Amino acid sequence: MANPSLSPEVEILEREQLVPLYRVVLLDDNDHTYDYVIEMLQKIFIFTLDQAYRHAEEVDRAKRTVVMTCELREAEFARGQIHAYGPDWRLPRSKGSMSAVIEPAG
Repeated sequence: MANPSLSPEVEILEREQLVPLYRVVLLDDNDHTYDYVIEMLQKIFIFTLDQAYRHAEEVDRAKRTVVMTCELREAEFARGQIHAYGPDWRLPRSKGSMSAVIEPAG
């Protein structure tokens, strides 16, 4: 139950300090095209085309991109969605989904 003596901003800050946050990090590989990455991010994370393209560029350039910061349960679900997305039908050598890891945000 909310504490009526605290402002909403204070309650949010207190909650964020109590609940650890995690990053879902998409990892680069050579078995998926830009089109695959963009399509996957749009379907799983409801990113716009521009957002998905920026993540595709970052994962290609930096070999990783943070696609989400959230609580552990949500991060595990998101990672599972990435791992279950399947191979890139555009590349015959693509045998499975991209990889993603979870890391503490703090």
